[in-house]
Amino acid sequence: MRDSDFRVFENGVPQKIEFVTREEVPISYGLVVDNSGSLRNQIVQVIEAGKTIVESNKPGDETFVLRFISSDEIKIMQDFTADKQLLGDALDDMFVEGGRTAIIDAVYLASEHTAEYKKGNALDDKRRRAIILVTDGEDRASFYKREQLFESLKENDVQIYVIGFVNELEREAGFISKSKRQKAVDLLDNLARETGGRTFYPTSLAELPRIAEEITKDMRTQYVVSYVPTTKAQPGEFRPVRVAVADAPNKEKRIAVTRAGYTSRGTAAAPAPPAPAQGARPASTPGSSRRP
Repeated sequence: MRDSDFRVFENGVPQKIEFVTREEVPISYGLVVDNSGSLRNQIVQVIEAGKTIVESNKPGDETFVLRFISSDEIKIMQDFTADKQLLGDALDDMFVEGGRTAIIDAVYLASEHTAEYKKGNALDDKRRRAIILVTDGEDRASFYKREQLFESLKENDVQIYVIGFVNELEREAGFISKSKRQKAVDLLDNLARETGGRTFYPTSLAELPRIAEEITKDMRTQYVVSYVPTTKAQPGEFRPVRVAVADAPNKEKRIAVTRAGYTSRGTAAAPAPPAPAQGARPASTPGSSRRP
């Protein structure tokens, strides 16, 4: 792709692109897996999909494995490591049990943990950070509110990819409320959209190897679009950013998938959560925008 294929809008205003680079950099990511009873029938295949993702790791990549159920059952089974055997063992140690699922708390903790790992000077820090969340999407009893989670995600340059098993959730909506399934899809879609990730909703377990492969490909084939904002943001101000991509020469539609924007440096830190226990493609070309 050429630089001229990209257009950037900040606060709705077109920006002058300095340069576009395609980068393949080390990845730090977490496998965050729902171990509640609703995934009882899928847990074996989920573990195998996790192993498929881990096996694709390249030199320099590091991964952590986290299992969660309720707010008091969020546990890092294996912290960041490049050792594929240790990661596989951590996945094998997962088991399903009952509890009130706390997806928001798990994502909050995992994103904070990922964002801070090997964080250095902003100009030198090119390591990509991501979370792969596997869940049915039904949050039942999180300590943190959705608004707190999304405020935190604005601060953290962490992409979230979601594998959502929502098909078993109730489809029927109430008179004035959404169905459980629609609420789950809304939450999961927003997590991916706000961070420049993607959601996958498998209809059969046979799709998991392909999904694992797509996620791995997405995390590696991304573009960095660099520009200087036409107007300076105030400290703590959130600036929405949109990236448009021209269609391919054969008229095939391409879409840039980016995080929703950025918060100007100088903002106050989000409240600290309790520490977790230790133990370019067709129709959806991935991309990211970065301010200097």
